[in-house]
Amino acid sequence: MTAQQKRRMALDITMTILSLILMGGAYFFPWDGVHEILGTVLLVLWAVHVILNRRWYKSLFKGSYNPFRVMQAVVNCAILVCAVFLMISGIMLSNHVFAFLHIESGTGFARVAHLLASHWYLLFMSLHIGMHVGMISRQIMAKRATQAKTTDTPRTSKARTMIFRVILALVCAYGLYAFISRGVWKYLILRQEFFFFDMEKGYVLFFTDYVAIVVLFATAMRLICKRMERNAKNSSSAFSKKRATADFSASNDSFR
Repeated sequence: MTAQQKRRMALDITMTILSLILMGGAYFFPWDGVHEILGTVLLVLWAVHVILNRRWYKSLFKGSYNPFRVMQAVVNCAILVCAVFLMISGIMLSNHVFAFLHIESGTGFARVAHLLASHWYLLFMSLHIGMHVGMISRQIMAKRATQAKTTDTPRTSKARTMIFRVILALVCAYGLYAFISRGVWKYLILRQEFFFFDMEKGYVLFFTDYVAIVVLFATAMRLICKRMERNAKNSSSAFSKKRATADFSASNDSFR
């Protein structure tokens, strides 16, 4: 992993943690201005993120699109749109950081837009993580494989993989439970227009639940991506075989 990739990963991790903290609204802090300050920090990090990935945005209208590229474009553009709505509605609702703008109208719309955009942002952020976690896991696995050659047996490696999959399945199952019990699905379709924070469950459980929800949708996206990779390989292999057969037949004809 290059130094630039490490910096980008650090930026993505920071943005993810900040996003999860901000999902709790102002309930996490004794002063609601902290939520606004962290939201402003996330706004700045988003600007940096867009600048670092400007080449990707410029290439949107270039080249051909396969199913994976279409999905990637939809997810990435959707999370950016959600971020923009979050920032605009957040500025409109601000009582501290952007209070100097004296925005008094449209707060009702801004509140609903902020609630809706924040939860769609969470969903698309999770899908975005799922699309890129494969590359990260391959790099980690390659590094561990070189280290494990002298210490791990095939049985040990298989057992470790099985344990990881069981833990991941349990986390995803809990994420589905949290998605339903926290009513996240209601926010996504505006069945509930006011954010409810259960003080009895506390902050730690809230953070745990939302992390599990992120893992759930990231894992679902990763499985979809793996399926697409297999389909692409199979279609490429079938095309190569077909082409090789055609070339062989053509060469036989010419030989005759």
